[in-house]
Amino acid sequence: MPLMAALSPVVGLICVGAFFAAAVLAIPICRWKSAAPIIYGACLAISLAGLANALIRLLSSAPALDVVLPLGLPWLGAHFRIDALSAFFLAVINMGGAAASLYGVGYGRHEREPQRVLPFFPAFLAGMNLVLLTDDAFSFLLAWEFMSLASWALVMAHSRDPENARAGYVYILMASFGALALLLAFGLLAGADGGYAFAAIRAHTGSTLRTALVLGLVLLGAGSKAGLAPLHVWLPLAHPAAPSHVSALMSGVMTKVAVYAFIRIVFDLLGPASWWWGLPVLAIGGGTAALGILYALIQTDLKRVLAYSTIENIGVIFVALGLAIAFEANAFHAAAALALTAALFHVFNHALFKSVLFFGAGAVLTATGERQMDRLGGLIHRMPVTSFLFLIACAAISALPPLNGFASEWLVFQAILLSPQLPEWGLKLLVPAVGALLALSAALAAACFIRVFGIVFLGRPRSGPAETAIETDRWSLGAMAALAALCVLAGILPGFVIDGVAPVVDALAGARMPAQSSLQWLSIVPVAESRSSYNGLLVFIFIAASAALAAYAIHRFASKAVRRAPAWDCGYPDASPMTQYSAGSFAQPTRRVFGSVVFRASEHIDMPAPGDMRPAHFRLELHDLAWELIYTPITRAVSFAAERLNRLQFLTIRVYLSLVFFALVLLLLALAVWP
Repeated sequence: MPLMAALSPVVGLICVGAFFAAAVLAIPICRWKSAAPIIYGACLAISLAGLANALIRLLSSAPALDVVLPLGLPWLGAHFRIDALSAFFLAVINMGGAAASLYGVGYGRHEREPQRVLPFFPAFLAGMNLVLLTDDAFSFLLAWEFMSLASWALVMAHSRDPENARAGYVYILMASFGALALLLAFGLLAGADGGYAFAAIRAHTGSTLRTALVLGLVLLGAGSKAGLAPLHVWLPLAHPAAPSHVSALMSGVMTKVAVYAFIRIVFDLLGPASWWWGLPVLAIGGGTAALGILYALIQTDLKRVLAYSTIENIGVIFVALGLAIAFEANAFHAAAALALTAALFHVFNHALFKSVLFFGAGAVLTATGERQMDRLGGLIHRMPVTSFLFLIACAAISALPPLNGFASEWLVFQAILLSPQLPEWGLKLLVPAVGALLALSAALAAACFIRVFGIVFLGRPRSGPAETAIETDRWSLGAMAALAALCVLAGILPGFVIDGVAPVVDALAGARMPAQSSLQWLSIVPVAESRSSYNGLLVFIFIAASAALAAYAIHRFASKAVRRAPAWDCGYPDASPMTQYSAGSFAQPTRRVFGSVVFRASEHIDMPAPGDMRPAHFRLELHDLAWELIYTPITRAVSFAAERLNRLQFLTIRVYLSLVFFALVLLLLALAVWP
């Protein structure tokens, strides 16, 4: 075991090479009927090997082995290393990759153009693994860009649809912007000496101004990939455009690579934390959580609802990270360990239930050809297994006990309750406000997924395809069932997950939560038993026993007479399925409360007078403030500048040489005054 843990980066690089080999193999065979099972089966086996390698490294105390290959910058080489932090995220990524590959064995048979998906799927997995293995800035950025390009190719798989082409364009622009921000951040971290290896960056200290600039650039670079508001605009476009198993990877897994980048730089490379670092992280995280779930509540496209929900969960994770920074800066190591544990636990949980939800959406799309919720309904009778697994994931993402989403969000709130001991008034005022936003987000998330499950799976079919839908294939059901079972187990036995991430927390915060799996009845005690505790196993037993007792009482004592009566028609005698609640009508109260502020919503109603036989018309107008206030002005400014700079194409050679000379002088001056 120690030898295997020490050699973990070598095994990880072998897995990356195997992914690349699968990508190359997919090119000549992608048109074969058996190509999808071959490629996805290979990805499944490689992901399981990577998962086992990561778990062995995470649970072992063996020192990490630094592997240097003669690649990249000539004087630096390419450094690769797996420590506790990268091992945890490698486990999350390969778990999601294995589930998506298993799902793809069945789902890939329905792909219209497999040659646009099969070569890039293993390449995408290789890129994400490679980001987590790198131990120098140059290799990190190279792997980051490769991951972005592979995922962009998958987003563009169905580019004949104009909406998908637009999604790919916006995504590649935001990915390029994020990579530029990270490039600048690593340049500031390396300093004038150009020490790009992570070990050299850790030894390099800088000024307060430098750390502020790096923090801002990392929030831009990692935040744009994770989906922090207002950098989230690509996410609700790109995730629905990709094939469903790729959407699960992008939403449940790739966003965690961005979280890893933020933790690696801020908690590991940037040096000792200052309390004010937590302010922007907390504020952006809280705003992202509330904004994401509000947008999810008003969407009618099933996959777009799930994409906006990812934004909300990323906000929850960054709130916990902001708390960990604030506590660590004030030397409250136990509280910092609690907040960081909550963040990592939610990273793991979100990868589970969001993957199940996107897999379920893909099953519905395959069975009906529909993503619009208002054209679905009644699928619980036609897709009973999918509906049951989807329901588990809906309950988990709504933070309902005893599932895993409740356990991690409960830990976040426990960390928030420790904030009064922070001495800085900025944090004393901000943390309760962020806690209120998280509480609002949790309540709205429950409403959002009650709406999703009710409109999609309950009621009566609203269209012909929904009425004739059939259950999805067993491979897809197996992938959903495996992750749904983990949602239940991680909620019932959260102490084992908390102990599993303890090496990561100990390495970053210098402390860890007490060992949870040894407590009586497998309870979890984040601070002290007299203060708060939670037992998922007892809650599960109580819910199961109560439900069984209620079912027995109803069947034992209820009348055996069969009574039939017409269903309540709400005053509408027409039995048309169109008289059911729609996705828009379900969200109307929430939209009217928050819409005028968050979306600038306006309703336009044309109601004919009595006796007028014209049909009534209703039109809802919503505005995306991020697009209108940030990106539209930037687009106009870039267009204006491009028109003016276009004149530079028509200068003489002497003018070009003069411009080059002055640019060289400016660069030399900048190098001379570099601190």
